[in-house]
Amino acid sequence: MRILHVHSTFNAGGPQVRVAQLVNHWGDAHEHLMVSSLPDQRGALDLIAPGARVTWLEDFPSLKAGRLWERLPTIGAALKRVKPDLLLTYNWGAVDVLLANRLFARLPAVHHEEGFGPEEAAGPLLRRSLYRRVALPGAVAVVVVSRALERIARTAWGQRRVEYVPNGVDVAALAAPPQPDAIPGLHKTDDTLVVGTLAGLRREKNLPRLVRAFAKAAEGLNARLVIVGEGAERAAIEAQAAACGVTDRLVMPGFLKHPARYVGLFDVFALSSDTEQFPISLVEAMWAGVPAIATDVGDVREIVSADNRPFVVSVADEDGFAAGLRHLLEDAALRRRLGAANRERVAAQYSFARCAGHYADLYARVAAR
Repeated sequence: MRILHVHSTFNAGGPQVRVAQLVNHWGDAHEHLMVSSLPDQRGALDLIAPGARVTWLEDFPSLKAGRLWERLPTIGAALKRVKPDLLLTYNWGAVDVLLANRLFARLPAVHHEEGFGPEEAAGPLLRRSLYRRVALPGAVAVVVVSRALERIARTAWGQRRVEYVPNGVDVAALAAPPQPDAIPGLHKTDDTLVVGTLAGLRREKNLPRLVRAFAKAAEGLNARLVIVGEGAERAAIEAQAAACGVTDRLVMPGFLKHPARYVGLFDVFALSSDTEQFPISLVEAMWAGVPAIATDVGDVREIVSADNRPFVVSVADEDGFAAGLRHLLEDAALRRRLGAANRERVAAQYSFARCAGHYADLYARVAAR
């Protein structure tokens, strides 16, 4: 099957990581054609195994250039020229492609929604919801990764053909314990507590909030804060660390591939976002047996184990976030108990094999239409 994937960016965010995982999982069973409106942002390409049947369509029309009524026919003509067996689009940046498909190409398509940027942290924007109502019928099905998004898709976007497919982690990859030097700039010892997170350094992740909470929670403790990721907010995070006096305890190694190799070094996983839907990094940490302190966004409260839910706090409760983090740092037995419960939760609900099977079945059904 020839599958055309259309992204606004192919950096190592949630949907792009999942695409890379699926490409690797299926091997040479399918041919994958890739389009990105930002060709210089292809960090997730490194996650695709050598030898995979992946081709970048460099001559595909820009998803952003020109006025809408000018680019839609151009995109529609390109879709008809490429004529894949299945069209897959990802998030708001590719919604124009769905409208072009609905108007001009009529290819079997599946659209995927993972969440929102900072402009929709407080909820979906009306103009975008109205546009999705017009464009999303260009897909046979709309995939969402959280129950919160499912409710939005059915109500605000008026969609009936919605498929809930939670992300999954490769449980086999996280079997081996991590090496103490797996994170550049950190050497994990038995007497060092590590608070860690994996996130694109974007405004909606609100990582300065995490720095402030860590500064309060780790006072008097031998603790380090590790933020794995890259992005435009790096300077703001470093400035907050300096203001809080924890610069010497902050480790920012940049983007690191293969979280399975290092996420088990965290004593506590921290998620401080203003908006999320289904953060796969949280699930990876849970499978590694790590407890979590998190803001109550998207499906986070549902994802973590019941034992861990008291440590999911309101976005507005920064003091509660810091207090919960301090509690976890001070109680090793509690961390072990919550970590074990989180691992059991992932094993029961969030394996990648289960996720991949759902996608394989859905894509086969849509392509057959």
